[in-house]
Amino acid sequence: MAKVERNHIHLKSELPGERSASLQRLREQHVPRGPFNTSPAFIDRAEGAMVVDVDGNHLIDLAGAIGTLNVGHCPPTVVQAIKDQLDRFIHPGFNVLMYDSYIELAKKLNDITPGRFEKKTFFLNSGAEAVENAVKIARKYTGRRAIVSFDRGYHGRTFLTMALTSKVKPYKNGFGPLATDIYKLRYPYYYRKPEGMTDSQLDQFLIRQLEDFFIGEVPPEDIAAFILEPVQGEGGFVIPSPYFIQKIKEICTKHGILLIMDEIQTGFGRTGKMFASEHFGVEPDIITLSKSLGAGVPISAVTGRADVMDAPAAGEIGGTYGGSPLGCVAALEVINLLETVNLVNRATKIGRMILTKFKEMQQSFPVIGDVRGLGAMCAIELVKDPITKEPNKELTARVVAECNRRGVVLLSAGIYSNVIRILSPLVITDSQLHEALSVIDEVFQDLTEKG
Repeated sequence: MAKVERNHIHLKSELPGERSASLQRLREQHVPRGPFNTSPAFIDRAEGAMVVDVDGNHLIDLAGAIGTLNVGHCPPTVVQAIKDQLDRFIHPGFNVLMYDSYIELAKKLNDITPGRFEKKTFFLNSGAEAVENAVKIARKYTGRRAIVSFDRGYHGRTFLTMALTSKVKPYKNGFGPLATDIYKLRYPYYYRKPEGMTDSQLDQFLIRQLEDFFIGEVPPEDIAAFILEPVQGEGGFVIPSPYFIQKIKEICTKHGILLIMDEIQTGFGRTGKMFASEHFGVEPDIITLSKSLGAGVPISAVTGRADVMDAPAAGEIGGTYGGSPLGCVAALEVINLLETVNLVNRATKIGRMILTKFKEMQQSFPVIGDVRGLGAMCAIELVKDPITKEPNKELTARVVAECNRRGVVLLSAGIYSNVIRILSPLVITDSQLHEALSVIDEVFQDLTEKG
């Protein structure tokens, strides 16, 4: 197979280059091994979907800081809004001195998030913080203790959120004991459903299991909330049916259980809707937001029904840096970009391009067991055999490493670590995306030919 013509990727050196390698040695000396790094490169500057590392190598970013950069690296209007804010004040602390951007952003999120009811919003720093506070609010409002999450779900790795998260290694191993009153249900995974079962039958089977769950694990009157990702992120971009999500909502409503939608990775246009919940025709009681909300400035939000959000008394929720002015002005510009440049529709086009290429590759490479996606949230699942569907974790790691070495910043995912996922900025050009996908194709060709 001919090598891909590079119009955007320019490599002056092998990755890592000399300067990146030097910084990596310092990293190993001064930073603990716990924080994982996907790319061997150290970044110098970036714009849109392009990154330049400290050795002058030009890379295409298909990771987007794990879904944080839907509007791309350094969007000019966001950068300018942050600069203007720096000239006024940096952080008076909303708990002490209030500022208008906090209120404006809360109002905007109340307006654009799913739900035809009065809503309220408050802000924090990270996705995990948003989830923890959503749980606190749900327990306060309902007076109940139990929280139910779903297998393969990822909600963070802080003390409470790692109990909600499924994957043991690397997120929970050795960090116990975990928070109590956390329970898990099964989530549909159609690619790995039992042989002979249809997608619809799997949905119905999992819904029927809920009755046994209420009998054998925890009664519904003790459950404060169900929390789920409308599309599972770290779990492997697993997409449920609208029927399944709607039935979960019906069961929650029947028993007075709140439904928390974790849209930290799926929000802000990623799936071809502003929020993935809109694909499923469900209005969550609470929604958690972060990642692409601030274009890389740390900020997260909890938005929900006004009566639910008002359950905690003054001082019972909040934090020193929650809703920083820099995060608020950045987020307002992010939302403006998504709406005015119509990046939500762009996500749908990007998704079609990615899935078309992945399905074409699937015909050539039997190791690609499944191709799936919603909007620009797309993935391929690698297997050792298309019949047995045994996960191919080893090849996945090799593909990701080699793509990064060749100038395409790429991530893996999945409960079995055998999924390659695409979270490119939505501002990526067609040319950049085609080149990056061609590099992935080239890597598959080279690695599968070599065994």
